[in-house]
Amino acid sequence: MDTFTVVHVVLSLIGILSGLVVLCGLLTANRMNGWTMLFLITTVATSVTGFGFPFQGVTPAIILGILSLIVLLAAIVARYAFHLAGSWRWIFVVGSVVALYFNVFVLVVQAFLKIPALHALAPKGSEPPFAMAQGIVLVLFILAGTLSVRRFHSVTN
Repeated sequence: MDTFTVVHVVLSLIGILSGLVVLCGLLTANRMNGWTMLFLITTVATSVTGFGFPFQGVTPAIILGILSLIVLLAAIVARYAFHLAGSWRWIFVVGSVVALYFNVFVLVVQAFLKIPALHALAPKGSEPPFAMAQGIVLVLFILAGTLSVRRFHSVTN
């Protein structure tokens, strides 16, 4: 793996891990200021560095990167410009959860591409094991996002 790819992967993993911590904070009404900043910075960096890989034309990865940057922009504006006031609270929560979901979605894709046992189950990425894994991830994030919107009201911490 070249240095650029390693940096991109490390940023992605830090973004996912810190995002999971932030998600726990959303579920427990804890702002987790430092973790949130780390999550947002590394997740933006992940999306931006994703555009540095060679590509020809618009691909699903490019579209996902653009969508990720849009929801991240909304989350950042909601958190730091509007300080979670009014509807900006749920915009921050939804944007954060969706951005984390996008990263986990890509993690599952990469796992099925790079881990031999998973790749054997879904070599084309369209087989039932892959679809089931992505379906489970989607359902978990919808549940976590819904609960987070309901629970994240605190302005402490």
